[in-house]
Amino acid sequence: MNIQDLKYIIEVERSGSINRAADNLFMAQSNLSRSVKEIEKELGITIFKRNPKGIVVTEQGAIFLNHAKAILAELTNIENIGKAAEHRMLSFNISIPRASYITYAFTEFVKQIDCSEGICMSFKETNAEEAIDKIVERENNLGIIRYQNTYEEYFISLLEEKDIRYQTIWEFEYLVLMSKEHPLAQYEEIPYHSLGEYVEVVNGDNSVPQFSVSHLRMDKVDNEKKSICIYDRGSQFDLLSRVHTTYMWVSPMPQEMLDQYGLVQRKCNISYKINKDVLIYLNNYKLTDLDKKFILELNMVQANMAKIYEVQ
Repeated sequence: MNIQDLKYIIEVERSGSINRAADNLFMAQSNLSRSVKEIEKELGITIFKRNPKGIVVTEQGAIFLNHAKAILAELTNIENIGKAAEHRMLSFNISIPRASYITYAFTEFVKQIDCSEGICMSFKETNAEEAIDKIVERENNLGIIRYQNTYEEYFISLLEEKDIRYQTIWEFEYLVLMSKEHPLAQYEEIPYHSLGEYVEVVNGDNSVPQFSVSHLRMDKVDNEKKSICIYDRGSQFDLLSRVHTTYMWVSPMPQEMLDQYGLVQRKCNISYKINKDVLIYLNNYKLTDLDKKFILELNMVQANMAKIYEVQ
């Protein structure tokens, strides 16, 4: 078995079909099918179960695929060492939940970096599951995941099982984000049922965690159908700042961003779950100087914001 064999197996899983994988690999279906069977025979396990709709990964196959992806990711990292040394490039990558305070910290972090010698960064908004997978597969060095405290036991168990170190960044309640001109902006704490008259802006991207406080309560407001799904961060700010009958549930935002878009954040007089943002990385990963600079900036932004929101 060689590196090419690993790539074959990973492509079959990604495609969900031997035929589609063969097309993507520009090879005959019969040759790919034979290669997969030979790999399974060599390992003494069944990686895929065949069915009329395609293939399904077995439990043993899933374990093998995790290792295969990790091996290929490590090889990529090794190749990148030479490339980075040759071009003297700075490298940083992270997956995060949708959170303006994290984006703000990242922007402040980038402003401090000398990019004269080249820079390669990846900053992606995604869900907790994908962020964890990218850490395990070594595609990302850092990740931030978000979960409600109700599910903390599950996530801690999962992180420890995958040998991932974790560090709490912030525990918070979601706030209502709206224009300064919104009729409810006058309230310091908004009556929950007053939101029934207005339109909720929600994230429509399934790859990023969605949140609607109304989904957490049995006595939902009557405006469940009054919503606009958006798939772009810029669109949400345009809607909220220009359409004064819209609102959105979000994690706390920096004041500078609120002022930029003419927005305000308000607490709501309901009781719901506390959310937690957690920094994650592999136990055997050594933080780089660039990683440490970002974490320091993130902690500073969080600490300054926490002081403000504790007073409110």
